[in-house]
Amino acid sequence: MASKKATQKSLSLAPVLDLNEATALCDKLMALKGSDLAIDASAVERIGALCAQVLMAGAKTWEADSRAYTFTRASEPFLKTMQLIGVDIEHLLAKETQQ
Repeated sequence: MASKKATQKSLSLAPVLDLNEATALCDKLMALKGSDLAIDASAVERIGALCAQVLMAGAKTWEADSRAYTFTRASEPFLKTMQLIGVDIEHLLAKETQQ
């Protein structure tokens, strides 16, 4: 029987998260499923609605699996765009990231 304790994995997001990146982002997330996940969004310069949707679907998937899913670092463009499109990620930000 597998141990319930899984190691934390990390994922660094690409600078441009547009339509072309959505499938790759989904594949990367699914490869990390089952582990606690720390996402580094510090390099993000631009994010489209589809990639935002993929990230939020990931949050729901990790929540359903009772796993941690946090943004450890987030760039200003990432945070502003998420806010502009109406996605609240405040609850997903690591405490160190929140100001």
